[in-house]
Amino acid sequence: MIKESDFKMDTAISREVVDAGDYYFKVVKKGERVRITDLEGNQAADTLFYNANNPTERYSAMDTLREQGNAYLTAESVLMSNLSNPMLEIVADTCGRHDTLGGACSTESNTVRYALEKRCMHACRDSWLLAVAEHPEYGLTKRDISHNINFFMNVPVTAEGGLTFADGISAPGKYVELEAKMDVIVLVSNCPQLNNPCNAYNPTPVEISVWEAA
Repeated sequence: MIKESDFKMDTAISREVVDAGDYYFKVVKKGERVRITDLEGNQAADTLFYNANNPTERYSAMDTLREQGNAYLTAESVLMSNLSNPMLEIVADTCGRHDTLGGACSTESNTVRYALEKRCMHACRDSWLLAVAEHPEYGLTKRDISHNINFFMNVPVTAEGGLTFADGISAPGKYVELEAKMDVIVLVSNCPQLNNPCNAYNPTPVEISVWEAA
């Protein structure tokens, strides 16, 4: 569902461009809004969310899909935690839908999907592991890497129940905006994948902006 935001970029309290292969790791307070903008189109922002006051509570794909009865996320979708608490709500979305089933690229998936020699190419899981290693103040470790959302990624579900990684449906300037329902840790890997044709083999930057609570 396409829904534009009333918030203007010049009123954001922070704006950060995240290059492909880099990460974003910040706390967003309850009531604040965070917007991820696909600057050049068909980029994937692999994202994890945690309760900032209790990181053992984190985004759950299973609870989210069960509660909303839909495999895709868009405006008015509520992201649920593994304790069945609302974490964030998508309040604006100009892309239309986002994947929560396809998972994140890793050295293992590079090998399975592409070729043995692709194993050591950089992947989203590596970015997350680097982030938690460089920021011990958040109290996360390798064991905390769990379900993620692939914002802007197009992963259709086949009639047989399988997944296909298709051409992107995003475009330059498309964005998704979420309102935090609790204090959340936001951990984004801006996907560095060079082997998937959905981004024309050219991963590009995203911008992450935050607005204070109303």
